[in-house]
Amino acid sequence: MKRFLKYWLPLLIWLGVIFIGSTDLMSAEHTSRLLVPLLLWLKPDITAEAIIQVHFLLRKCVHLTEYAILAILLRRALYRGTNLRAKPWVFFMAIWFVCGIFAASDEFHQSFVPSRTASLNDVLVDISGAFFGLAVCLVVARKQKSPVRMNSV
Repeated sequence: MKRFLKYWLPLLIWLGVIFIGSTDLMSAEHTSRLLVPLLLWLKPDITAEAIIQVHFLLRKCVHLTEYAILAILLRRALYRGTNLRAKPWVFFMAIWFVCGIFAASDEFHQSFVPSRTASLNDVLVDISGAFFGLAVCLVVARKQKSPVRMNSV
């Protein structure tokens, strides 16, 4: 039970966060209510076109980040929360595939929310984020395995 709480519960909570993000609560209309006043406060002469571009880019960055975190949490749960053993590339591909399935199902869910739209481009951004998260995991794992080198005096 301790293993579940430590490794799997954070993943399940994050999946819930992503699901909630797919509802009307995080639609472009609602996020713009926060972003537009902030941008106008930071730069009062900002154009409407610039606001639209910043809003779009920020939303895509959120997609990247949320799926990078998802991939990191899923990798952590599989590596530490189970006794599964496989080559790192097998885990990488499996986790990336699972993140892609979840991204597609998330966009499918959005197709039923009137204030949201489903987009294949968002799935591509999501799986790019998952790839980035897994790449970070691989770099960190390699650095942890390499011996510490001390300079000789």
